[in-house]
Amino acid sequence: MTNPSRTIAVEALVDELQAGCERSFSDAHAMPPGVYTSPEFLSLEERTIFEREWQCVGRASALKAPGDYLTARIGAQPIVVLRDEEMQIKAMSNVCLHRMSVLLEGRGNVRRIVCPYHAWNYSLDGALQGAPLMDRQQGFCKESWRLPTVRCEAWQGWLYVTLDENAPPVHRQLSSLSELIGAYGMSDYVETFHEEHVWETNWKILAENFMESYHLPMLHRATVGPHSRLEEMECPPGYPAFNYHWITKEASLPIGNAHPDNTRLTGHWRKTTALLAIYPTHLVTLTPGYFWYLVLQPQGVERVHIRFGGGLAPEFIADPEANAHMSRLKKLLDEVNAEDKRGVEAVFRGVHAPMAKPGHLSPLERPNYDFARYIASKVAATKLGTH
Repeated sequence: MTNPSRTIAVEALVDELQAGCERSFSDAHAMPPGVYTSPEFLSLEERTIFEREWQCVGRASALKAPGDYLTARIGAQPIVVLRDEEMQIKAMSNVCLHRMSVLLEGRGNVRRIVCPYHAWNYSLDGALQGAPLMDRQQGFCKESWRLPTVRCEAWQGWLYVTLDENAPPVHRQLSSLSELIGAYGMSDYVETFHEEHVWETNWKILAENFMESYHLPMLHRATVGPHSRLEEMECPPGYPAFNYHWITKEASLPIGNAHPDNTRLTGHWRKTTALLAIYPTHLVTLTPGYFWYLVLQPQGVERVHIRFGGGLAPEFIADPEANAHMSRLKKLLDEVNAEDKRGVEAVFRGVHAPMAKPGHLSPLERPNYDFARYIASKVAATKLGTH
């Protein structure tokens, strides 16, 4: 049963968030602390955002052969995305049709999907193929059982899934972004590493940290900070499904600028980095030579599961020094991530403080303002699940 006092509290929090988002950007403030600490607010996000929006699960290139799969979660729904025997990518429920065990974990390759509980097993198209001893049950018909499908679409080499049958296609929602970054040719970038982590912070704090480069000179003073000049950053207004900003500079690593064989990018674009925040949880740093990304999944208000990966543009993949380039990049990214982890976990501790209040945003935090307005528009449109 819903607790009336908690219902009132989360409604007040939504109203406070909305009121803040009605300010002009010149007078914009950070989101209220309760947005990050309230379990009821997260429940609202689960219903109005995670159960409805397109969410990235990784790169299509991670699924190279029949039976290659990755697992993810859309809100409370476990899913599996795989390449079937016809080399088509499809997404399905990752829950057994028998006693509802989760079927697969992590990433891997299978010829069949076998339940670890009672060995019910499914073909790569989700049809039930075997169920031990069930032929003795007169009312059981194996042919009538199939794992439910989940919408899955590709965009720029990424795979997205949603539970909403009516959500507009991904490529339509991100058409403006396709135009902005088209010359990079991100579809052809090759993933060379993938990891999964859990940090002790709220998912939105980590998302906001990625979206702004205002923190680079200070938080990353031991790594990329000395190469980061605030005056080099551009933060245009965002779009309904994403925000972005640009940094144009000479890179500290060779792969940060375009490879000599790259004929797609010209002029300043050969040394411009795009930082993309695709709502709700897909975060990409796209440079002329490499990319890296985070995909976030909240685990309660106090933890966030992170898919962390990256790789190289095709010209650097073909370069004899590709492995050395990637090794240096990965070492740097690990150091940067360690700094970010300390930063976002410190913010999460701070937002619980009785005296914590949202401060004035800087000119370089325009993406955070747009992200707050996105969150507000979703939770307010169907406040407390009245959809």
